[in-house]
Amino acid sequence: MINNFKQYLDNTEFFDNTSNTVIGKYEHQDILSLEGFEKASKEITSWDEYAVTPLVSLDELAEQTGVSKLYYKNEHYRFSLKSFKALGGAYAVANLLIGKLKDQGIDANSNDLLAGTYKDITNKITVSCATDGNHGKSVAWGASNFGCNCEIFIHSHVSVSREKEIAKYGAKVNRIDGNYDDSVHIADKTALEKGYFTVSDTSYEGYTEVPKDVMQGYTIMVDEALKQMGEKPTHVFLQGGVGGMAAAVASFILETYQEESPIFVMIEPTNADCLLQSAKNGTPTVVHGDLDTVMAGLSCGEISLLAWKILENKTKAFFSIPDEPIAKVMKYLASLEEPVVAGESAVAGLAGYMITQHSPEYRKALKIDENSKILFLGTEGDTDAVVYEKMVGKSSSEVLAKA
Repeated sequence: MINNFKQYLDNTEFFDNTSNTVIGKYEHQDILSLEGFEKASKEITSWDEYAVTPLVSLDELAEQTGVSKLYYKNEHYRFSLKSFKALGGAYAVANLLIGKLKDQGIDANSNDLLAGTYKDITNKITVSCATDGNHGKSVAWGASNFGCNCEIFIHSHVSVSREKEIAKYGAKVNRIDGNYDDSVHIADKTALEKGYFTVSDTSYEGYTEVPKDVMQGYTIMVDEALKQMGEKPTHVFLQGGVGGMAAAVASFILETYQEESPIFVMIEPTNADCLLQSAKNGTPTVVHGDLDTVMAGLSCGEISLLAWKILENKTKAFFSIPDEPIAKVMKYLASLEEPVVAGESAVAGLAGYMITQHSPEYRKALKIDENSKILFLGTEGDTDAVVYEKMVGKSSSEVLAKA
């Protein structure tokens, strides 16, 4: 299996960030913190249907690649949304509404919102965002559950099935021309004009508070994973995008382990490698173009400024990889004795790992050896069922039927 990935080495770009990596205490508690995690955990774990998602041990692949352990966090089972994004956007919606109620002298929590206790107030509020799919679905789901209105902006490459998944939660969905970053700007402009409250998973100049809540929600996932592992990972492979998920995972691990933190490795699509380019240039860098990639959730050309503050000197290596190996990794996980349903963006980290293990240079640079214990965050299941079936050759129900 692993030999099928050697052919992609020539189309993989590597930037060694070692010279910029600073070992030391985590110092960005103003962005994300263990204290913030405790607050998020209290709310999110109280929601109906909250359950810890599985951690899969990929023992055969670990043996093939000469490492001790490979762990894959399977977010296919996260609420009904099949994505870790359910932890972020919905939590930010709840926090925003709780804050608006507090402005009126009402002390509420998310359970009050779920019960519809203050719906006569919250139903006058509209939340909004741009999305590649999963974040917008989480915001729409949160708005539906917590009792407010929602308007979502998607770009030209978002599939029709993802659009329908968002709309089924009652959100108004607008498709715009252009790429993801164009949709972010249009959503922000519309919110200002109409008095909406933007709930974005990316931060930019003048907009930082809500994205902190979004990212803080994601830390629930990594807390679960570390407890399930029962040991500290030596390496964590992270998907790129705007960097929000990666920063959430890194912040939690950095503050937990401090100077004994594992090595962080970033994986991005070739056509949307804004984090790699930012690392190379030593400053946040925008990647232009259509950003088209099969890894739909990672189709971002502009990094989150808050996420970059956490990642810029704590990520040891950045890789960009082509689209071609993604379907192979999805099929591999689906073929396991206990099959795993993994979406296109979920397997980016694992695909990057399977490619780079064919290079002694990369293994040495990443300090991967027989003692390595590596964590991957499988951030989504078949969030686009049509695309999943096309890439894997089976629907998720057919894949899981053999389990």
